[in-house]
Formats: sequence, C-alpha cells, structure tokens
Amino acid sequence: MLYLKMACLYCRWVLYSIQKDFFMSAIFTKDFFTHMYRRKNFVPRLLLVLFAVILMGFCLSWLVLCDMGTDPCTMMNLAISDKLGMAIGDWQAFMNIVLLIFVIIFGGRNLGFGTLANMFLVGYSLQFFSWLWGIVLPAGVVTDGVFTSMTVRICVLFPSLICFIFAAALYMDVDLGTAPYDAVPYIIWNALKKKASSIPFRFVRMGFDIFVVIIALIFGGKLGVVTVLMAFVLGPVIEFVGNLLQKVIEIDE
Repeated sequence: MLYLKMACLYCRWVLYSIQKDFFMSAIFTKDFFTHMYRRKNFVPRLLLVLFAVILMGFCLSWLVLCDMGTDPCTMMNLAISDKLGMAIGDWQAFMNIVLLIFVIIFGGRNLGFGTLANMFLVGYSLQFFSWLWGIVLPAGVVTDGVFTSMTVRICVLFPSLICFIFAAALYMDVDLGTAPYDAVPYIIWNALKKKASSIPFRFVRMGFDIFVVIIALIFGGKLGVVTVLMAFVLGPVIEFVGNLLQKVIEIDE
C-alpha cells in the first residue's frame, strides 16, 4: 500500500511539472526524419546506436542469469511480463509502443532512429540471448534460469553490469533519439528547467528510476543490488559518457 501511495504522489508531481507542455511538442513528420538522417556523422552515430542497444540486451541476459537484479526498467518489464505470461521481448515492445504515444504528445523532439532501435532490439536481444544460453551452457551451470554457483554469478555480474551501464549511456548520448522509457525523464527535466534551471538531469533520472522500481515491486519484482546501483549510478554515467563523446565524435548541432 505504501508503494502504491508513493507511486501516485510521483505521478501527480510529474504531471504537474509537464502540464504546460501538453500537445506543444513536435510529432513524427517527414521533416523530422529528414533532419535526423542529415545530422553530422549520422552513419557512425547510427552504428553506435545499433551496437549499444544489442549490447544492452546481451548484457541483460547475463544479469538475469546472475539473479542479482537488473536495471529498473527491465526489472519492471520482467515482473509484468511474468504476471501476464508474455515473452519479455513481446511485452517490452508493447510497453514501448504505449509509452511512445505519451512521449510523442509531451516531447516528440526526443525521438529518432535510436528510439525505434531501443524499442525493439533490447527486449528481443535479451530474449534471444537468454534462449541461446539455455542451449549452449553446460548442464548444471544454470538451474531454473540462474547460475547455480555464487562464484560464477559474482564473476559474471561485474563485467556485465559495467558493459550495460556504458551501453545504455552510449545510445542516449549519441543523440539519435532515446527509447520512450528514457525520454520520459528528459521530458520531466526539460519541464523542470523552466522553473529551476539548476536541477541536474541525474537527479531527475534517479527519481524516475526509483518510481519504476516501486511499480516493479507492486507486480512482484525482485529487488537486487544491481537495481539499486543502477537507480543511483546510471544518471551520472550518462553525463560522463556524454562529455567523453564530445571529444570523440561531434554530437552537438
């Protein structure tokens, strides 16, 4: 009950913050996509996006085997898809389509080819690699979808976690559009900047991730150390990788 009240309060705060932007943002148009593929260094940026989102699904498949939590979004999706009896890839695609409608209404400027790539490739990559590991991993290494040995879990956990966080930050900072899920905190941040310009994005992202964790817990999701780490670490890493990319590839327009 406490989780539900906290979730409702957060929703009210978010809606209040962005209500003035309702129906004021750009929607998918021919001009929008024309502008997107004519941006500087479009091809390398697109390749980076595709690499990043597939890498995210790859890393998530290992994190699921470690059974120590995932990022807040995947935690929520795993919990809801399990309740509904849907494959994770199918549910994640459906959820992203629903969120896309919300994001188009409130902030279509955050959409692009990266949006489409993340909407479908992360979930289905996770589903594919999870299926693959179930076939190729030796018998006894995995039991009920998780590594049997705690030593193996810990050894796999850290490189998978580091790679996932970097990949998530990479696809967002390349700036070809973010997934509907990741676009929501940007919309909130942009709305809040009009009222308090000094609010860092990382705090908005952390608050949004914590809100999603609450939803996952309501649906019976399992909270792990990885989930807690990502809720507090992903925002700062996004800023760090963005600054790093400025030195490697032109991403500012």
